Amino acid sequence: MRAIFFLLLITTGVFAQTEATISDAGSKLHYRTFGNGKPILIINGGPGMNSNGFIPLAQRLAKTNQTIIYDQRGTGLSALDKTDSSTVTMDLMVADMETLRKYLKIDKWTILGHSFGGMLASYYATKHPESIQSLIMSSSGGVDLGLMANGNLITEKLTPMQRDSLNYWNNKIAAGDTGFNARIGRGRALAPAYVYNKKNAPIIAQRLTEGNSELNGLVWQDLNKMKFDCAPKLANFTKPVLILQGKNDVLDVKIAEKIHKAFKNSELILLDHCGHYGWLDSPEIYFSAIDKFLKNN
Repeated sequence: MRAIFFLLLITTGVFAQTEATISDAGSKLHYRTFGNGKPILIINGGPGMNSNGFIPLAQRLAKTNQTIIYDQRGTGLSALDKTDSSTVTMDLMVADMETLRKYLKIDKWTILGHSFGGMLASYYATKHPESIQSLIMSSSGGVDLGLMANGNLITEKLTPMQRDSLNYWNNKIAAGDTGFNARIGRGRALAPAYVYNKKNAPIIAQRLTEGNSELNGLVWQDLNKMKFDCAPKLANFTKPVLILQGKNDVLDVKIAEKIHKAFKNSELILLDHCGHYGWLDSPEIYFSAIDKFLKNN
């Protein structure tokens, strides 16, 4: 029996925010909506992170659309009665998305998947193409496990001092120190790899403290078990797709090019002077491309 666990409506300025938690069969699914208009589901990266860091992105796109963010299962307020390989799978994560779509009475929505969220969006597209109006891949992890051959582009983007600091905090955490001081120390060492403009690093450092390593491991375990590869089933997907990736991303540009090849009706835009977060490093071009895409699709 599905029920609303918590509901809150907040109206502030031009943004009408609805926040609720759907409770069903040993799990809770927490979501927030902003604005009105064309529905856009935003899937955050991780895996194992809540959606809090994506509120600014949702608010910006809500100026002319209805945006929806949600905590993926086991993260944030989307609690699970138990957390193991039977409750954290890609198929269940896709089922959560469908639960949310049906609950909100949305016929078709645009999906914006960032980083791991792009991988989840690709998998959703193989399962429920009829529910999709269009797709936006924002620094997506890809349509297969090619990411695993990406090499260590993250540490390569760090200075020797930052790498030493990262090793120090990783060792502290591995030894059992999982307090905020250790997590923010690790985040501050790692964050500069993700952004081109280093003034944005503190935002990412804070975000990196929110990861759940257990959930992360369970998702990657499932991805490997299922030999994740969406490309064959995407051959017949004809909905419009926008692919955005920074030229200075921690992800290899080849990943974006492979996504472009998998989606026949896609456009690839590579952003200059931009890392993993287009809306931070290159906001004018990033949002201009998305606004134009949404207007035409």
